[in-house]
Amino acid sequence: MNLDYFKEQDKFYKGLQTLFHSLNIPVNYIDDKPLRPQDILSKTYKDTNPAYQLMSDVYILGMVDDKAFSSSKSADISEIKNKEKGYDGILIFGVTLKDRKNDLLPTRTQLAEITRAFNREFYYTPVAVVFRYDNFISLANAERQKYKHEWREGEKTGKVSILRDIEIGNPHTGHLKILEELKITRSGKKGINSFEGLYQYWQEVFSVNLLNKKFYSELSNWYFWAIKHVKFPLESQYVDDKNQQYKAQSVIRLLTRLLFVWFIKEKKLIPEELFDLKDLQNNILKKIEPEHFLGQKQENKESIYYKAILQNLFFATLNCPVKPDSQDTRERGFRGDESYGKHRGIDYLMRYKKYFKDPDAFLEMVNNVVPFLNGGLFECLDDKDKKIYIDGFSDNMSKTDGVANYLIVPDYLFFGREEKTDLSSDYGTKDKGTKDAAVKGLINILKSYKFTIAENTPIEEDVALDPELLGKVFENLLASYNPETKTTARKQTGSFYTPREIVNYMVDESLIAHLKNSVSNWDMDEKELDDKLHQLVSFEPVNPFEHSTRLTQEIIHSLDNCKILDPACGSGAFPMGILQKMVHILQKVDPNNEY
Repeated sequence: MNLDYFKEQDKFYKGLQTLFHSLNIPVNYIDDKPLRPQDILSKTYKDTNPAYQLMSDVYILGMVDDKAFSSSKSADISEIKNKEKGYDGILIFGVTLKDRKNDLLPTRTQLAEITRAFNREFYYTPVAVVFRYDNFISLANAERQKYKHEWREGEKTGKVSILRDIEIGNPHTGHLKILEELKITRSGKKGINSFEGLYQYWQEVFSVNLLNKKFYSELSNWYFWAIKHVKFPLESQYVDDKNQQYKAQSVIRLLTRLLFVWFIKEKKLIPEELFDLKDLQNNILKKIEPEHFLGQKQENKESIYYKAILQNLFFATLNCPVKPDSQDTRERGFRGDESYGKHRGIDYLMRYKKYFKDPDAFLEMVNNVVPFLNGGLFECLDDKDKKIYIDGFSDNMSKTDGVANYLIVPDYLFFGREEKTDLSSDYGTKDKGTKDAAVKGLINILKSYKFTIAENTPIEEDVALDPELLGKVFENLLASYNPETKTTARKQTGSFYTPREIVNYMVDESLIAHLKNSVSNWDMDEKELDDKLHQLVSFEPVNPFEHSTRLTQEIIHSLDNCKILDPACGSGAFPMGILQKMVHILQKVDPNNEY
């Protein structure tokens, strides 16, 4: 999908029309004249709100309802509003944002706040908002839920889902894939010809849960495919199931490390060139073999990409300081050719110098961008003194108990084009999806999805893969080789982790119980206290204790002294969730960090 029609900022309304026409969605257009935010949001606009201050102009593109699908005129907005009843249609707005200092892009929360303002103002119908800023657009979609309280009319905003920071000139493949999915067909069995059909379909497309399932399905196929094509040191010492478990552990370790790298790449901490096949072929490596030729034995035996790029990145870059200091005397660099004996067993030095066109240029590239991460994920697990090779980070591995050690992770596992393979025995089911499973290179899979480093919440989320995915992938794949769970794991597509909604409930109830017990005197009855504490931990932008300095300070002290223990934390969803909620509460009660 080409988004060039958004390049001319003074033709934003025309761009909106073109977008919805390309999505095959009928719109009864309303007004092409820009309005002031405070005029269109007369009840909800607040000058003091930083998010609202970002808005420049507002356009009311039009209404998508059953009448639009039947090419007849929609009801007038003021008429619908006066009736104060729910209306089955989506009101589309376009919002241009002001230029910001330091070229900082608007945050997800700011875009979500603006979307909620439109939803509150036009409570009688769902809204969708298209934002335009710099060289980007974003699409925000809000769920519609009825108020639970009888004394409140209309509907409230549910979760706001945002397809964020779509680059107009060069959109990300993951963004393009979702934009293509938003496109509807209006004929045939799957034809959509009503507001309800469109609304339900959009909720599916914007669902991060479905996005996660699609990603996990592709990743799971890759995982079972990779196990058949890799060879890690020591595996020859195991037989049958033990051999498979060892391979599975090694592939999961590789996958977890690379997924972590992919997320920090979103923070511009890893050079993009390391994952671009053309850059690798033309500028970095002397050769790379991305094609998989079926039938050949031990093809890609050299495993150049995994060894030269990924292993050096994992063990000799992310796990080593750029320069020595008083705390750590190590320094990044290649192991010297003439000092092989001297450098033997030193796992923080780079290997495989022979594969690079310019080793010094590679070293300079990573040193300029990649940080030293002082953690265990990228620690090399080899013990060369004892001749134990787990990661196989060596260009001259010794034999173990007289048996040669090999490391084979073919280049095509990262860059191979899509092919079909039989994974029915791996999944334990025989159907077309597993007997003729689609597999392709891991880098190609990762590039086809948009990742975000901002963790989603129950009320706002990026239509992208967030860091919670790391835990889901790790726990689910881990179960695939565990003798106690592998049968179940193979027949499912990933459901062993605790869903975010349940984690959020556990977090809220735990913090409420803690605050009730730790604050000395709330000075209110149990029901009022319970209501206010639930409001405090909610994502509503309301602080029910803002008029009590004493309670505010006691809440802050209570959270500051709070200790969280999760003895079965798995991938850490609960402790991370409770940390985020504590920060959220502190931002409510002390927004400017004054206390």
